[in-house]
Amino acid sequence: MSGKQDLESNDSTTLTSWKKYLLTDIDGDKATAPLSAYCFMTGFIDAVCFSAIFVWCAFQTGNTVQLGLALARLFNGQHDYSFHIADQQALCSLITFIIGASIARIGDKMGCKTRAWLALGTMIQTLFTMAAAIAIWKNGQTSVADSRADPAWTNTLSFVCVGFMSASMGLQGIMGKRTNTQFTTTVVLTTTWCELMADPQLFNFRRLVISRDHKILAIGSLFLGGLLGRALVDVIGSASTLGVGTGLRFIVSIWWLFVPGKAAKR
Repeated sequence: MSGKQDLESNDSTTLTSWKKYLLTDIDGDKATAPLSAYCFMTGFIDAVCFSAIFVWCAFQTGNTVQLGLALARLFNGQHDYSFHIADQQALCSLITFIIGASIARIGDKMGCKTRAWLALGTMIQTLFTMAAAIAIWKNGQTSVADSRADPAWTNTLSFVCVGFMSASMGLQGIMGKRTNTQFTTTVVLTTTWCELMADPQLFNFRRLVISRDHKILAIGSLFLGGLLGRALVDVIGSASTLGVGTGLRFIVSIWWLFVPGKAAKR
């Protein structure tokens, strides 16, 4: 009887330890690798989307301006009331990006910097990417557009794909922002470029400067993601490339579980 009680006590202690471990905030200064992977995935996913329809899944500034231009056509004297396919795709991306960003509110309940939420949130991104891969695989259309006037994706399943990709980027952006590091959102790098150029230590090459070096790493990771993403699209197509992206995001979701926790203040 005593042995059974000891076993139950050990199980309870183990469960408590795991719960404490998962709900511990990560140390943002030691999360360079997964945050760099986030930036890489921004370039990777955007390469797939932009190659097919010239719409960014992550950079919503362009999509917002594009919708403004679409509205302006109503007043240019020609009264063009048609809802162009490019404008429809931009609107789809913007709306689903916002929906994905809203899902990040779950992190407010769990703790936006905890291992549990960062792993779970990235796993949700993984599922969104997988759904996008399946949608564009069933879509059957080509992967690369010849021109802006002739996008490669035009049917309903392509909108589903764009929606899931954009939602994954919206979720990633908020999760990246909430870690409160030099990587900022891991999605919009215009601000990162500005902060990099404004860094007082920009040309101090004699020592490591986190505020500068992490921004350079973020920009480089995004560039590399775009480069490899487009290279894969040309070789294996959009669906398979998104399949690779699904695998990469799954790895990142597990990666978060091993990021060191934030040291307790003394």
